[in-house]
Amino acid sequence: MAGLNCGVAVALLGVLLLGVERLPRGAEAFEIALPRGSGITVLIKLGALTVPVKPCYVVVSKRHVTMVSIKSGETTVFTFSCQNPENHFVMEIEKKIDCTSGPCPFGEVQLQPPTSVLPALNRTFIWEVTAHKSIGLELQFSTPRLRQIAPGDRCPDGVTHAISGRLDATMVRIGTFCSNGTVSRIKMQEGMKMALHLPWFHPRNVSGFSIANRSSIKRLCIIESVFEGEGSATLMSANYPEGFPEDELMTWQFVVPPHLRASVSFLNFSHSNCERKEERVEYYIPGSATNPEVFKLEDKQPGNMAGNFNLSLQGCDQDAQSPGILRLQFQVLVQHPQNESNKVYEVDLSNERALSLTIEPRPARHGRKFVPGCFVCLESRTCSANLTLTPGSKHKISFLCDDLTRLWMNAENTISCRDHWSCHWKSYPLQVPGDILQLPVQLHDFSWKLLVPKDRVSMALVPAQKLQQHTHERPCGTSFSYLVASAVPGQDLYFGSFCPGGSIEQIQVKQNISVTLRTFAPNFRQEASRQGLTVSFIPHFKEEGIFTVTPDTKSKVYLRTPNWDRGLPALTSVSWNISVPTGQVACLTFSKERTGVVCQTGRAFMVLQEQRTRVEEIFSLEEEALPKPSFHHHSFWVNISNCSPASGKQLDLLFWVTLTPRTVDLTVIVIAVVGGGAFLLFALGLIICFMRKKKKKTNKGLAVGVYNGNVNTKMPGQLKKFQKGRKDNDSHVYAVIEDTMVYGHLLQDSGGSFLQPEVDTYRPFQGTMGDCPPSPPPTCSRPPTLKLTADEPPLCLAPESDSEPYTFSHPSNGDVSSRNTDVPLLDTQQPVEPAE
Repeated sequence: MAGLNCGVAVALLGVLLLGVERLPRGAEAFEIALPRGSGITVLIKLGALTVPVKPCYVVVSKRHVTMVSIKSGETTVFTFSCQNPENHFVMEIEKKIDCTSGPCPFGEVQLQPPTSVLPALNRTFIWEVTAHKSIGLELQFSTPRLRQIAPGDRCPDGVTHAISGRLDATMVRIGTFCSNGTVSRIKMQEGMKMALHLPWFHPRNVSGFSIANRSSIKRLCIIESVFEGEGSATLMSANYPEGFPEDELMTWQFVVPPHLRASVSFLNFSHSNCERKEERVEYYIPGSATNPEVFKLEDKQPGNMAGNFNLSLQGCDQDAQSPGILRLQFQVLVQHPQNESNKVYEVDLSNERALSLTIEPRPARHGRKFVPGCFVCLESRTCSANLTLTPGSKHKISFLCDDLTRLWMNAENTISCRDHWSCHWKSYPLQVPGDILQLPVQLHDFSWKLLVPKDRVSMALVPAQKLQQHTHERPCGTSFSYLVASAVPGQDLYFGSFCPGGSIEQIQVKQNISVTLRTFAPNFRQEASRQGLTVSFIPHFKEEGIFTVTPDTKSKVYLRTPNWDRGLPALTSVSWNISVPTGQVACLTFSKERTGVVCQTGRAFMVLQEQRTRVEEIFSLEEEALPKPSFHHHSFWVNISNCSPASGKQLDLLFWVTLTPRTVDLTVIVIAVVGGGAFLLFALGLIICFMRKKKKKTNKGLAVGVYNGNVNTKMPGQLKKFQKGRKDNDSHVYAVIEDTMVYGHLLQDSGGSFLQPEVDTYRPFQGTMGDCPPSPPPTCSRPPTLKLTADEPPLCLAPESDSEPYTFSHPSNGDVSSRNTDVPLLDTQQPVEPAE
């Protein structure tokens, strides 16, 4: 029985304990007792509700209220009517400390009342200290130190410190801070206010700071920032982003280990409207002979500083009607000195008129928590992330950077031809100066702007090594290339990207252009000797560009029209002067059968012209198919002229040229030799028979010539046009009649022996080739397309041999060197028909 009673008692105890465990947390009773004279006030009030929830109340003496205020000397017991009061209520614990009527309680600040007796609400501890104007108050923060954040930002753990200073009757916000930073002390004068916000779930039960008495600082505040190793700190002026108090002084003291270097950069600032004095920043750098060093807010700020230093912000007397806003946000970066920090480079731009050099960070993403800075220092002290060197002087620079590959250089130079009479045929080298190449930073772009008088002078670019045009079929593999584009305002014309190692000997352009040398690899310095262009000012011509090309016998030469990705601009004409070496045959091939261009106005044409015979083939790029692969034994022109294309139907062409050795068919040679030998024997036989007959008739007397009056002695009239085509007749085959058959009796000398005919060999044409591109037909007319060659060009399987029969076309009249390339005229005369 006793055992049964014991079991029942245990069961009842378990039920009671379970019931206690299931009691709602809000029903728990709290008691807060504030000692008399403590100066502490506790206020429980409704917080900012983000979502609609059921009402919750504070229950005090069976009364449901939404706010409870507990003053010094009072004791209050209360509960909550809901299970989650932290979603409804917040708590403020404020303590006022008056140092003007008695001694201040200096030392470590305690949290009162302790957090153990407080409900789990979001709570803010506030300390407000009042002191004489001559007394300086110092807040000292133990580890972890503080990190300043901009208003509106949040701390990761939810613990924030809001610090304000007193200026007469006005409170000035010094800043909002989180944990884990560099701020160790804040000194203020006359008074201060410290607010520590703790979230309801945070277990912190100490304030983490102490208050000390200091002498007058004679300024608004002093913030001390301590660096123990590499790191950065972002700090802001008082009241940021609102205006800094008028005519006030604020100082930051930085403690930096002597083996590290510090650099300052301003992230954001603005000026107020000053009536008297001037806004400025002052640096006090130990060891400097010019302390304090004064800078304007827009100046480059000091860098590469060793050891401790101070930075002060000084305001001015503002205009009462329009005061403006003085504010400053800056960053201090502390890092180890690099190997380049003590090395000074001299860049001499004293002889340059229009050359500027900019060193700046290259785009990159950093995943590390702390990223050391990368600065360029002028005269080893004025450091910044961006530095521009101007022409006309010498510059000494150094680098404060952990990895110089994070920087690159961009330079720009301008070469102008102002007087077309004086700059004709003058040449200028386009080369990167050696002072720039010796810097330990990669050169990204070096641009030359080449400017000439409109319609007076054109330019020719001649590379030190022949160039290759960058295409998808054969991309450039060098460490640099040249980007050639128009520099005429409003003209979108990009000629292309070119690199050494190709077949382009010259690029001629009509008017202003920009040539940019762009590097792609750090080994550009090893290949710098390959870079080099020469620009020459030449007489003006009408086409936008002319490319002089000598194909390589070992590889294809890929060429494409300018503005490849956007289409050739409207009413633009471009030519390629393609040379064919002696003993070679060039095969011209286009990448597609049709261009796909649709003209809105005008016509788009392509002209192929043999430079030796000046035979032209004209193709309408809008209506006709592009020519099949064709062979060219001599140098030729390719001219492409655009119309005004319709939207979305642009003109872009890719073609290539290959060279093969010119071959002779051995079978034809053997047949010719055998046939010639047989013919010669036959001719000798006839001559012998003829001589024998003559000897028999020597005694018959002199031969008498008989006049035949029926022979037509008039010149034949003009030949009419052949009725057959070239493929249907033998007009292009020439029979050879041996002179010895008809005039054999004249070959005998006085001794009766035969004279041998003179034999000569064929010599190729050695004169000058045409130096002007073919003229396209007028783009505004619509003449029928005229082709002067009748045969379709063969496929590129084997070049034409020398033994094949020749066909001839009549060249156009006029000297090619004096042809007008502006508006050509087409010869529309019909061919003369030959006589029957």
